[in-house]
Formats: sequence, structure tokens, C-alpha cells
Amino acid sequence: MNAIKYGFLLLILWGGVSCNYLDVDESTGKEESYMYGYFDEVKKVVTNIYGYLPDDFGSIDGALRECATDNAVHVWSNSSVHGFYDGRWSAVNPIDNVWPTYYEAIRAANLFLATFNLDNFDKFANNEDYENLMKVAAYYPYEVRFLRAFFYFELIKRYKNVPLVKEVLTQEEANKQKQSSFETVVEFIVAECDEAAENLPESYANLPSAETGRITKGACMALKSRVLLYAASPLFNGGVDVEAKYKRAVDAAWDLITLAKKNNLYSILSGEVLWGNGNTALNSKQLILERRNAASNGFEQKNFPIGYEGGNTGTCPTQNLVDAFEWGSGADFSWDNATMAAAPYSNRNPRFAQTVLYNGSTWKNELVETFYGGRNAQPLTGATLTGYYLKKFLVENISLKAGNMTTQPHHYILFRYAEILMNYAEAMTEWRGHNYTDETYTMSAIEAVNEVRKRSGSKEMPTTISEANFRVKYRNDRRVEFAFEDHRFWDLRRWMIGPETTDIYGISIQKDASGKLSYERVLVQQRLWEDKMYLYPIPQAEILKNPSLVQNPDW
Repeated sequence: MNAIKYGFLLLILWGGVSCNYLDVDESTGKEESYMYGYFDEVKKVVTNIYGYLPDDFGSIDGALRECATDNAVHVWSNSSVHGFYDGRWSAVNPIDNVWPTYYEAIRAANLFLATFNLDNFDKFANNEDYENLMKVAAYYPYEVRFLRAFFYFELIKRYKNVPLVKEVLTQEEANKQKQSSFETVVEFIVAECDEAAENLPESYANLPSAETGRITKGACMALKSRVLLYAASPLFNGGVDVEAKYKRAVDAAWDLITLAKKNNLYSILSGEVLWGNGNTALNSKQLILERRNAASNGFEQKNFPIGYEGGNTGTCPTQNLVDAFEWGSGADFSWDNATMAAAPYSNRNPRFAQTVLYNGSTWKNELVETFYGGRNAQPLTGATLTGYYLKKFLVENISLKAGNMTTQPHHYILFRYAEILMNYAEAMTEWRGHNYTDETYTMSAIEAVNEVRKRSGSKEMPTTISEANFRVKYRNDRRVEFAFEDHRFWDLRRWMIGPETTDIYGISIQKDASGKLSYERVLVQQRLWEDKMYLYPIPQAEILKNPSLVQNPDW
């Protein structure tokens, strides 16, 4: 048998996940003894399950999910992302309908776990690479268990109570499954993360395969940190044992922070930018887990500004988000301040220019013009509705010129170390306070946030800040640090602040004959919010198939 070619990069085309290995006899005709008796075939099965990991380079009908938050607007009205807030969203018109997709992924994982056995490879014991291949294959069940846990988290953060299926079911059995409670699924995820973390390496660099892009101990601990923070948050905590739930979230984050510092596993590098540069970010000490994708330029075609060759606009940051970036050494931006209002893009927090293309910024060696009549502005069809264009995740050196189009890899960050620090800061503040430390927890919440701020060169928060003000600053910092990384949509839900996010603002910029610019903050959209929107509706098609399912409130 030929040896496996290593390099577990999972370069998965955006066209979707192949289901060839889900139903062994029906879709491939291969016998289980073949599928699970050869190393390269087993690896294909595991790679297929990895392929269900999400990214958000336009996951909602070409739009980023951020367009359903106060951080962004999608310029094209035919995208279903507008249904999140215009009244069209319902159980019979589900948006982001991942229920069938993730249960398909879970079934693939369950099938693998039920069938895989290292003993099947004994017949290859005389192969010279047998020992190394066995070391690689021994990790597969734990990687798959993590992936299954991750898919369950993706389900419960949307639907809350979902069926917890841990074995391969027939169609008839599947359609009789009742929902498990949110808390039950959380405990399952935590237990799976704990066991997988115990059995997976911190890195594969020194192992026989030297593979990258695989699930590590750190990824398991990161998922545990995220799920326990969500479980402690207002949307999910039920007002019961709230302090204890935040304590668990503190410990989950602190365990990973401690491991990272002890073994120099993860860290924050000053001045580091993790997006918009192809493969370069893969070397970052901050990355914990990312979805690897093949080289492409589809994201650029959807989001390069109108006025640049091949550009079609798409996701446009809002004034709400722009106003969230601090002024100067840490002051809140205010349009009531004449100095700020006269030059609103100067002296802003460094994260602003890393995230947003604004009037006067440089893109592909040309100035962006979003003043009325400018080369990238109204009244051009498809021009930004807010006065801004997306910068984050776009690869600037991609060419969309006809006859000279180029591509670059786009790897989507699923977990990075900054999130763990921020998770710790939030949970610690709610458990013991923003300045609390002791002999066990030697880092305060403020210190954790300041370590994250180091990446962008932002000035540290003062330790004298009040707890109430720190909460506000923390949420703002989380918003701007993780903008367009698919956190805001879920954060505003778990914090239950939906009604605060309905008025969407942009900027109107006028240029007079002398070239002087004037700025006016303008209302772009007023969105519908109903509290039932904190959770997704269970698709009516799933309830028709399985009448045991109970719909979420008010849907």
C-alpha cells in the first residue's frame, strides 16, 4: 500500500462539502471493510467531516452574517440576509438553515466512530511506515469527537434545545428523536472537549506526519471556553447558578491561558494583522484553529468597492461600527465634538484602518472616494449605502482585471487566542470583578483585555476604570476586535441587546467646489426586532418530518 501523502491542509473549495463518504453503500458502493481498512480511505472520511467546518466569507446568500447586525449592511436587496430583520424570517422561510447540514455532519461523525478500529490495520504491520501511520490514525477518533461537539455547539447557539444523537440512526429512528435540553448538550460538548484535549497533541509539528490544520489540544480547550461563556450569558443561563456558570467559564479560559504561557503555545504579537494576506497568517502564534480553503477570488469579487475593476460591493460597514472605534488615546468618538466631527477619520484607533475602507483611505494604490459623486460613491449603482467598504479579510493584491485575474487562499479563523483572553475577561468580571486577582488567577480582566489591545497598538485601559464603564468598554472592544469574524451576531443575542441594534446609520459626505468635505451622520435603515429572534426557528420542514420537535417560543 502506498503511504499517505501528508499535509492535512483541508483546502476545501467553496462549492460545498462532498457527501461521498456519508452513506457508504448508497453513494460510493464501497464496503465498510474497505472504507475503514485502508489508511488513505480513512483519512478521506475524516477529511470529509472536517469539511463541514464553517466559514463566513458570504455564508448567507453571498452576504456576511455581520450584515444582520448593526455592524454592516449588504448593498444588494436580493440577498436573503435582509430577511433576518425585515419580517420575512420564519419557520417556513428559514435563513441560515443549518439544521439538516449539521445533522448530516453529525451522522458522518457517528458513522466513523461506530466503525473505526485501529485493529483493522494490523494486516499492514509489515509496512515500513506502519508505526507512523498508526500514530496519525490514533488521533482521528478524538478529532472527530471534537468536530461532532463543534457541530452541536453550532446547533444549540441557534436553536437552544436540540436532539442529542450519539449513534447512527435509521431514518425512522431519526424522525422520532426528542430534543435534549441546552444544558444537557453543553455538558456533552464539555465532556467531549475534555477527553479529546487529553488525547490530542498541542501541535503536530514534531509528529511523524508534521501535519497542520488539524484539531489540537488547544482547539478543544477553546471550544470549551466558548461554550461555557455562552452558557453563562443572559440568554442561556436561566437565572440559575449564574455565578457558578461564570466561574466554569473563567476556569476554562484560564486553563488555556495558563497552558499557552507555560508552553509558549499561543501569544499576542504587537502590530500583527491576521487577515488579508493569504497564507502568511498561518504562521501566527495567535491562531488556534482555522478552516483552510483553496485559493480563490470570489470574496473579492463580492466585496471590492464599486469603481475598482471587478468590484461589486457587498458587505458595507455601518457608521454604528465606525463610531465604536476610539478616538486618540482611548476617548469615545462623538459627533458632538467639533474637532472629531471635522476630521472623523484621523486619530482613530488602529483597528479602524485595519477593518474599514473609508473616504480618503488608499486601496490598490488609489484613494477611496465615498463623497457624493466620487468614483466609489452614490449615485453609482451598487455603491455603498453607508459611506464605507469592507477591508478586513480582503486580499488587496488579488487582481480582478479581465485577462489577469489572480487568486489567494482565504483561511477563516474559527478560534484565536485573543478570544480566549476576552472570554476570560468577561467571565471574570461577572464572577469576581474586573480588577480581581489572587494566587490562582494572576491576571485581571483588565490585563487580559489590554493584552488583546497590544495586537493593534491600542492604548491600554486604565486600571482605575469603574466596573460599569469597563463592561461598556469590554463589549465595545470585543465588537471592534472581532468585527466580521462572526461574533457580533451571536454576542448581541447572548447579551440580549437586540433592541439596541435596530437603527442603522451611515455617513453622507459632500464635497464643495473648493474641495472641502462636510460630514453628516444619516439614518440608513430601521430594522425590525422581536425578542423571539434571539433564537432561530426550527425549520417547519424538520417538524413535519419529526413531530416530536417543539418549536422555539413565538415562532
